[in-house]
Amino acid sequence: MTLTTRLLGLAFASADTLVEVDSKGVVSFAIGAGASAGEDAGATWTGRPLLDLLHDGASTLTALRNMKSGVRIPSTSILVAAGPDRVRRASFRAFVLPQMAPAVSCAISYEGPAFALEDLETRPLLEAEEFLTDAGRVLDANTDLALSFLDIRGLENVSGDAADRLNRRIEATLQSAAVEGSSAAQVTGVRFALLRPANDRRDIAAEIIEAGRAEGLSLGAEAFSSPVPPGSDSLCVLRAMRFAIEGCLKGDGLANPQIAFADSLKRTFRDAETFRSLVKSREFQVHYQPIVHLDSRAVHHFEALTRFNANSGPADAIRMAEELDLIESFDLAVAEKVLKRMRQSGAGLLKMAINVSGASLGDDTYVEQLLRMTAGAPEERRRLMVEVTETSALADIEAADRRLATLREAGIKVCIDDFGAGAAAFDYLRKLSVDAVKIDGAIVRDIQTDERSKAMLHSIVELCRSMKLETIAEMIETDGVAAELKAAGVEYGQGWLFGRAEAEPRTQLSSPSMVRRKGAVEAWG
Repeated sequence: MTLTTRLLGLAFASADTLVEVDSKGVVSFAIGAGASAGEDAGATWTGRPLLDLLHDGASTLTALRNMKSGVRIPSTSILVAAGPDRVRRASFRAFVLPQMAPAVSCAISYEGPAFALEDLETRPLLEAEEFLTDAGRVLDANTDLALSFLDIRGLENVSGDAADRLNRRIEATLQSAAVEGSSAAQVTGVRFALLRPANDRRDIAAEIIEAGRAEGLSLGAEAFSSPVPPGSDSLCVLRAMRFAIEGCLKGDGLANPQIAFADSLKRTFRDAETFRSLVKSREFQVHYQPIVHLDSRAVHHFEALTRFNANSGPADAIRMAEELDLIESFDLAVAEKVLKRMRQSGAGLLKMAINVSGASLGDDTYVEQLLRMTAGAPEERRRLMVEVTETSALADIEAADRRLATLREAGIKVCIDDFGAGAAAFDYLRKLSVDAVKIDGAIVRDIQTDERSKAMLHSIVELCRSMKLETIAEMIETDGVAAELKAAGVEYGQGWLFGRAEAEPRTQLSSPSMVRRKGAVEAWG
């Protein structure tokens, strides 16, 4: 059995049809079953535009064109044409193999038999988070859009079969008004949202009132829209949408979500441009907080923490940068500043930890640039640690692990930051090759008063010990907590007890008793 035969067998174990799409959106290769009974995809699909093979496939094609090399898009649902006025449901996955870019490798798995288009049910309304996820795809594929909200009064008075019929009418009305390829959403019990063509003059509020009248019901409805400025950055628009919709979900809701969206969009554009300017000009500060060995309380290394003004933390700016795909350039700018400080005269053997967002590990750029910065100084790499934060989840953990392995092979340590704070922490520990784990401060600060936090801490330490990983505890503010951590087996500590973040790294801590040797900085591990 040849390797090619074996790989083909493995591929067909998870898909019905394998397709390669070229940069123009044309199927350059196909093998497997077509959507119609007995159809050979290789014979009937090859040479045809992918758009001709899918029903309502514009957004799928746009997603393929925007794919990066080495990235896999998550499984999405599609409708494959299966003859005149017939379609077949399928799941669709795609991957760009670096050696074959810009061609995209696609896998299609059918779900059930083909059916008539007229039997295609109205798509159910999405929930708020699903709507935002779907909107990201729609914004990339369409221009001249408006975000519309619809408030319907009187729904609480409808029940039974009448409610079911009315809900179907509302779904059909909103889905037909939504821009092609998108879905409307029910944000709250009375408020709905959809993306629609900016030039659409349909009075959907009147249509909803008429739908209620057809069921013998008296409804009130009001629609309001805010256009998306032509040429707007889709990520800025998506962030503004999130702000408006989250406002709707709050206890008191939003009286004018369309105004909130417009105002948020203007503010987001302004903040994004300010952030880009700050990163480009390097007009932000880096402060350094000591991390000590809990046995000796000698400074072991420093965590580099950014400050944008005075002593304010960067959390909001970082969150915005991750949402707007600006974080990679910022992470590299921080690394550049830290390396510059490490190279200053008198820096000695200062060791530094720098944060990297999971979003920055979405492609090879961050790792390549960091290695380029340190190419002529292997000793600097041995004095550097990268802390992977969970503020933005890793889209492809396997690919991120390969990138982090490249850093480790070069001598740079890797740490999982804020371990225990998020749902992905244990998945990261299981799938990422790392050297250390930083235990989240929310667990650390409560270990003397909360038995669950204490039990969780001991479990994490034991797990890390079995995996031969170093442990660092953050947010240590009292000697009692420090002693408890040391007794539990935690090796390193960070917190106000040992020192706050300062503009200059200080190896001599405020209390002489906390330093084993003046100015001593231990080696990693």
